[in-house]
Amino acid sequence: MDDNTDTEIALDETDLTILERVEQNSDVSLESLATELDLSKSAVHYRLNKLKENGVITSVSADVDPLAIGLNMLMITDVSVSHDSGYATDIGEALADIDGVYQLYYTMGDVDFTVLSRVQNREQMNDLIDDIVAIDGVNHTSSKFVMKELKTGNETVANMSDEMIENVLQE
Repeated sequence: MDDNTDTEIALDETDLTILERVEQNSDVSLESLATELDLSKSAVHYRLNKLKENGVITSVSADVDPLAIGLNMLMITDVSVSHDSGYATDIGEALADIDGVYQLYYTMGDVDFTVLSRVQNREQMNDLIDDIVAIDGVNHTSSKFVMKELKTGNETVANMSDEMIENVLQE
């Protein structure tokens, strides 16, 4: 598992606007961005490259609707484990390797890991839970099943409050 760093990159309002537009549509053209921002295409291209080089934009990819490919069962599983030396890395890597797991968080509090997974049917769901509890050191799991997805997506910038944006711009 990769550790997150606390290194923040200095951004301005134009950078945030570019990030928001790219989050909404990774295929947005340089020409469209340049027109919207009243910048040259080369200036937008330079800013996008700078955001990529600094690790602010980590990838450009397509968002696949999981429901369109039959992954209609979303499960949130809290996992409690034994706290032996190296447990966070070892158990975290084992959880991340399970088919169907698409997000994994190492947490502090009542549980050690929160696993988000998608499957197509109950048999796959049972197999996934069996795979989790088979990991050496896993003591307890508690799963919740999502009945309806009310808000999903990867729009980090679009979901920031004015205060959050102000804090980024002051860095």
